[in-house]
Amino acid sequence: MKRLGRRVRPDGEAPAINVAPLMDMVFILLIFFVVTTVFVEETGIDVQKPSATSAKDLEKESILIAVTREGKIVHGGQEYSLNNIRALVARELSEKEMPVILLVDERSRSGALVDAIDECKLAGAKTVSIAARRDEQ
Repeated sequence: MKRLGRRVRPDGEAPAINVAPLMDMVFILLIFFVVTTVFVEETGIDVQKPSATSAKDLEKESILIAVTREGKIVHGGQEYSLNNIRALVARELSEKEMPVILLVDERSRSGALVDAIDECKLAGAKTVSIAARRDEQ
């Protein structure tokens, strides 16, 4: 009759669990999630966007430029003058055709917005949009 219980190897060692395949799987999953994560580029400042019922979601690949209440222009956390916006947008568009999205503070003057749109268009942007909060009804 066989005895139930713990099996012992002939050399006297207990069987061990090999965790190497488990570690390999964990690293593969980690690499998968890091590679597939979408990194959203922000402008670096917080603006109070106006609300609109017809607002749509932002495109994943776009050039984000913020116009503050004081009329300052910010991209990637760095402040730019109006004269430098054209070169910035032209450089970004030379790599890949993307829309330009302006994040404009609702209390900024309209002249700053028009100037920013004009510079983006002169740089070769085919699409220039103004970001807004979606007004839920």
